[in-house]
Amino acid sequence: MSLISVNNLTFHYEGSSDNIFEDVSFQIDSNWKLGFTARNGRGKTTFLKLLMGKYEYKGSISSNESFDYFPFEIKNRKESFLENIEELYPECELWKICKELSLLNVEEDILYRPFDTLSNGEQTKAMLAVLFSRENRFLLIDEPTNHLDVKGRESIREYLKQKKGFILVSHDRDILNHCVDHILVINKTNIEVYKGNFSTWWEEKKRKDNWEQQENERLKKDIKRLEQSARVKEEWADDIESRKIGKKAAEEAKKKGLSTKGRRAYIGEKTKRMQKRRKNLEHREEKAIQEKSDLLKNLESVEDLKLFPLRHYKDIPVSLSDVGIYYETPDGNRKNLGKVSFDLKNGECVVLHGKNGCGKSSILKAVIQAAEEKAGRETDQNSMSLTDPICYTGTITTAGGLKISYVPQDTSHLRGSLRDYAEQYQLNLTDFLMLLRKLDLGREQFEKNMEDYSGGQKKKVLIARSLCEQAHLYIWDESLNFIDVFSRMQIEELLIKYRPTMLLVEHDAAFTEKIGTRIIEL
Repeated sequence: MSLISVNNLTFHYEGSSDNIFEDVSFQIDSNWKLGFTARNGRGKTTFLKLLMGKYEYKGSISSNESFDYFPFEIKNRKESFLENIEELYPECELWKICKELSLLNVEEDILYRPFDTLSNGEQTKAMLAVLFSRENRFLLIDEPTNHLDVKGRESIREYLKQKKGFILVSHDRDILNHCVDHILVINKTNIEVYKGNFSTWWEEKKRKDNWEQQENERLKKDIKRLEQSARVKEEWADDIESRKIGKKAAEEAKKKGLSTKGRRAYIGEKTKRMQKRRKNLEHREEKAIQEKSDLLKNLESVEDLKLFPLRHYKDIPVSLSDVGIYYETPDGNRKNLGKVSFDLKNGECVVLHGKNGCGKSSILKAVIQAAEEKAGRETDQNSMSLTDPICYTGTITTAGGLKISYVPQDTSHLRGSLRDYAEQYQLNLTDFLMLLRKLDLGREQFEKNMEDYSGGQKKKVLIARSLCEQAHLYIWDESLNFIDVFSRMQIEELLIKYRPTMLLVEHDAAFTEKIGTRIIEL
């Protein structure tokens, strides 16, 4: 057990005027199971790379630990996984790797297969097995569950529950609730460490935010009251002072049958006391303003999103009967995947579940393809990220005039400016940018090209585009990969409120539990 101490850390990327971290300090224990979360673009991956010594920075990071980063780079994806490991980590012992693979319920034969033939889940598990087989290492695990199916996420969750000595970057609430005992959070102005899991931190954050909002309202009222009181005292003091000398003072003294001699000192003392009261009120006001300025600095503004879904005149806009996806293999044979049948009714949110590679994404694309063919249009290759038509058996029936809004998994086609992207898809630029702001995309990002965005920021562009589109059916394919927890909850509230007709592939258990009206297992 040792401490990892971060002191006065300041960092910004070369060419950028904005600091990612500014004078932050905290300590973590190398024995912890540490969850790491923040909004997209706050610097989670950057911090891991700073620990790895990838960038220069101001301040200090002191630790006796040796760090390993997941996912590590595979140099030759055509070679077997074991050959890559022998080159990257020659000191690794095979029996230890096999032991870790058994804990992950993975057969050791994956070690001898070319890396690019392994599924996403197999690649993730193989890499984790290697890293945890190395002794005296502190692991930096960066979003291991992206692109993993439900079963894959569950196996990673159960595996990490048995481990300690790691930082886990994740936006999956289920993973963060089961696998960690501390939470590291990048706020707007600082970095904080909390004891407990995600739910512990979330409840504490809600309590703190609620208290600060109430205190902020109280101080606003106090400041207003103090301002009014100080103004009244100042007016009184000025009025009293005007009675000390001159014609007004003489007339007032004459009316009361008093001499003006000696009265000047009395009025002067009275004015002095009144001015002192005014000064005290101003000091109290300044103190209240300072207290107010210290509040709400880390409050995450999660604004309500809006959606205007269309309702198709047919109660069942999409129907699948014995639909099975198939692929032509290089040797000319056909590889068939399982069949599925279901009706999608207006207002329903159907979630497709199944192992990676079982055809979930292909089912979504087949529905779009069928709708486009019925309308006599060619499928939009760019937005669908299709290289070839989807081959399927069975029957897909789509209602006439069905408008579909699609969010693909792949974000590699996002290039150029947001303005050009909005024009390409005929979006109202103002509404599009407003949605991105509500999803916490900073205004400074509006001036950048999308290829420079983080994975989460690119996903937000796709989601914002879909929310701008009026459609009868929203088809989202793993839309939440890389999306931060705050935005996930924001999108949850939107979909619960408006209940659009949806067909989803999504593996976030907390999200699908709230949003899905029906789950179809493939």
